[in-house]
Amino acid sequence: MRLLAFALLFPAFALAQKAEINVQSGAAIRGYDPVAYHRELQPIKGSEEFTANWKGAVWRFSSARNRDLFKAEPEKYAPQYGGYCAYGVAGGYAVGIDPHAWSVVDGKLYLNYSPSVQASWKQDVPGFLRKANANWPSVLTR
Repeated sequence: MRLLAFALLFPAFALAQKAEINVQSGAAIRGYDPVAYHRELQPIKGSEEFTANWKGAVWRFSSARNRDLFKAEPEKYAPQYGGYCAYGVAGGYAVGIDPHAWSVVDGKLYLNYSPSVQASWKQDVPGFLRKANANWPSVLTR
């Protein structure tokens, strides 16, 4: 099974810290602007000038407007599964992400560990979403 292979190939990337929000590099989404994925349709690095705190994590934004949009509706813009790799969550693991491996599906942001993992994810998004939804948030306690 592909998900088991993922866990066996990348055990070092299963994060020891399993906070509700995946914080790598000191900020959620490694400091990328979550609103930019929805509005600009691309990953854009956030600035320390425009930040917000939500669910115990620092979120960075590329503009005051994006920060304000996030603060008004964080659930709309925040990545699913706390910003952990959606494919990893489908396999039962809280795994880090590459901010450039992303997709917006039905208005929701999903992040993946790498472009190659994202290619696997895209082969059956509905199936992996069912699995990930069933596993979340129990992966945080494993």
